[in-house]
Amino acid sequence: MQRINNIDSYYSILILVFLFMGIADSTEGQSVEAPTDTTITTQHEQTISGQDVRYTATVGNQPVWNDNGKPIATLFYTYYERTDVNDDERRPLVISFNGGPGSASVWMHIGYTGPKKVKISDEGFPVQPYGVEDNPHSILDVADILYVNPVNTGFSRILDEEVEREKFFGVNSDVEYLADWIDTFISRNDRWKSPKFLIGESYGTTRVSGLANELQSSQWMFLNGVILVSPTGLGIDRDGPVDDALTLPYFTATAWYHNALPEKLQQQDLSDILPKIENYTVDTYIPALTRGGTLSDSLKQRIAEKVSYYSGIDEEKILDRNLRMSTSFFWKELLRDEKELTVGRLDSRYRGQDRKNAGNRYDYDPALTAWNHAFTPAINDYLRNSLGYDTDLQYWMFGPVHPWDRDRNNTGENLRSAMAENPYLNVMVQSGYYDGGTPYFDAKYTIWNMDPSGKLQDRISFKGYRSGHMMYLRKQDLSTSNDDIRQFIRESIPEEGTPAKY
Repeated sequence: MQRINNIDSYYSILILVFLFMGIADSTEGQSVEAPTDTTITTQHEQTISGQDVRYTATVGNQPVWNDNGKPIATLFYTYYERTDVNDDERRPLVISFNGGPGSASVWMHIGYTGPKKVKISDEGFPVQPYGVEDNPHSILDVADILYVNPVNTGFSRILDEEVEREKFFGVNSDVEYLADWIDTFISRNDRWKSPKFLIGESYGTTRVSGLANELQSSQWMFLNGVILVSPTGLGIDRDGPVDDALTLPYFTATAWYHNALPEKLQQQDLSDILPKIENYTVDTYIPALTRGGTLSDSLKQRIAEKVSYYSGIDEEKILDRNLRMSTSFFWKELLRDEKELTVGRLDSRYRGQDRKNAGNRYDYDPALTAWNHAFTPAINDYLRNSLGYDTDLQYWMFGPVHPWDRDRNNTGENLRSAMAENPYLNVMVQSGYYDGGTPYFDAKYTIWNMDPSGKLQDRISFKGYRSGHMMYLRKQDLSTSNDDIRQFIRESIPEEGTPAKY
């Protein structure tokens, strides 16, 4: 590996490190300041998808400016660019965001699409020694990748303490400043001709859905694709009976995984079960809940029996909850009697142990705890020692971004509008069946109702996986889900000379 340093920026970092090595109150973070504008580039080579791939990895900071051109924040990023390709202008660029809001870009960076992946077991559990290893399934063979850390995540920081936090921390302000930042990055790195894709995970799907429209309308930057990994609701209305019922297919999948369904149902494969539950949810369960207290006792009993059969939860407990079962109760209840264990929120394959077996909610999410265990040491070692980003800053896995303004969340409509105005733009959704944070059937409902006319459905696809929120942490799904992205990228780039028209 050969390291290429921006010398001025390198010495700027050193000076800042020596000047600001005091320790501040923990609520304010460390007193070390982030560099405003710098790059450090290293050269690498490894095997991806069976072929040798040479690439550069650039870590650095690029500023966010105010209207007067003054830097008010600096965003930390990692940029991978394949170097052994001939047609640079046709080379796709994928811009990647994680969620939270307030989460660093670490998860998809060293868990999913990047050239290195965190060392974990085949099912996603932490192992020692910590660190990263080559990711043979990375999409770097077909596209360059930019991982962006929004303000107060990773090594990104606010520079002007007098700037109102509303400038960064809200659904719409987040999208606006990031669109400006992306425009600058594209110009600096000569990527205007490249086919461009956004990928976001969890709240990152809210972010990239808004960005698709903001980039198009304010920066005149048109995309080829948007990938939504474990998407949020994107501002699509689902209050009431719809919201109460949509989790039933997720309950079925989780109970099936833990062998908690009745024997006749348990013996069937998940792929055979879920379509039936989805149809029941839409055709019977939701209509029944809309009747509220006017539902007859006999029909209420039949619904409770069926929901119990499909979820593994005792029907009396479903009746006690007026046929509506919260996810938090399900996580605590499913394995309570048999094993005195809980199941995870973000990945319900994971099991936890609580202080007491009683109660209606678990003490902690065993999935997220396991992931923090593996990812935090890995990303710190990788960025500092492999990619050469020397700093005393703390890498914020989850940074201080609250309160977050969630008003006027129209990101689903923003994405629909961008697709309507751009015939090139395609969307792919990726969801894990065992995700209780952003359940897969919620994602289906979102993309159905984001496009009520149905005119865009031929450009929207859904992929499901037998894992959780971060489906790529399961070894088998890491391969499959990256292959799905590869195919999506290829199919979303039209043949040369194809006009963008209806």
